[in-house]
Amino acid sequence: MSDTTTTGRTRRSRRGGSRGGGRLGRKIALTLLVLLLAAGGTAYWMYASIDGNIKAAVDLDKELGDNRPPKAPMSGQNLLVLGSDSRAGANGALDGAAVSGARSDTALVVHIPEGRSSAVAVSIPRDTLVTRPECDRKGGGTAPSAQRVMFNSVYAQYGPACVMKTVEKMSGVRLDHYLEIDFAGFKDLVDAIGGVTVDIEEPIKDSRSGLDLATGPQRLDGTQSLAFVRTRYGVGDGSDLGRIGNQQKFLTALLTEVKKQDLLGSPAKTYEIADSMTKALTTDSELASLTALSDYARSLDGVDPANMETVMLPVAYDKRDPNRVVAYEPNASRLWKAIREDLTIPDEVRKSPATGG
Repeated sequence: MSDTTTTGRTRRSRRGGSRGGGRLGRKIALTLLVLLLAAGGTAYWMYASIDGNIKAAVDLDKELGDNRPPKAPMSGQNLLVLGSDSRAGANGALDGAAVSGARSDTALVVHIPEGRSSAVAVSIPRDTLVTRPECDRKGGGTAPSAQRVMFNSVYAQYGPACVMKTVEKMSGVRLDHYLEIDFAGFKDLVDAIGGVTVDIEEPIKDSRSGLDLATGPQRLDGTQSLAFVRTRYGVGDGSDLGRIGNQQKFLTALLTEVKKQDLLGSPAKTYEIADSMTKALTTDSELASLTALSDYARSLDGVDPANMETVMLPVAYDKRDPNRVVAYEPNASRLWKAIREDLTIPDEVRKSPATGG
């Protein structure tokens, strides 16, 4: 299998407003799980029967080793949030795809400062060319470090531990936890919530997915929501950039919908939401139980979705392959430095030539 996948572009937005971010619609569903369980954290005893739904993918201490960025004092929490795109089984049925294997179609580094109510989510475009560190092969043995590797191919070839190593290497940010959800789980989550209302600014008609939305507020079910955040051909120029604004818009709408839910007042609905989400959830070993996940979620209860700022890793088109992007320097390094040191991200750092910003 090669180290390349599909083409794509992305950009960021502040507080979910303007265009930006990566495939946030799907990956943010993972962060959403934390917020959902926080909202119903005091009743997590109800979820004992679904504790076995949660799968562990990474033992951070064992699989990432000692060659990692240091944990900065008072640095808060850093989560790697992935949305997997297997396009097989239930996922393949969502859009008629028939592709084997799995990819990290979405990647988001979520930084939650110590003792604050805000958060910053940095998306990494899936077509970014990166240097992959030495990683364990799935069938045994070790793969040497490689340059100019397609970011979203790392997951497919070497698994989530290698993705975490790659992100830590490129950012210098030490990751505390890992969360992953697949597309089928995203669909079920939206249906369990009862749908999400999104304000459609321009008509969308995608013959491939069947998505057909008029302008104005639209209540989307799980299937429509998934098509909305995945569509390329119904918006913009048909590239990954075209769907960026949709994903950012959906992120804000989804988190707003969750805050409106009376989870504690409806135990049955709370259970349904938690059950649908945990069936599709994969975490690091430390969070791989309902009790641990609920405790962690409650520790983040002060985070207000309205204060989550979404930023795209600044990128420029690769000079050798215009279908790929590379980190745009020095902006990318300055962005990661701001995350590591818990600094405000200056507007000039956000400039990303690939998005025209």
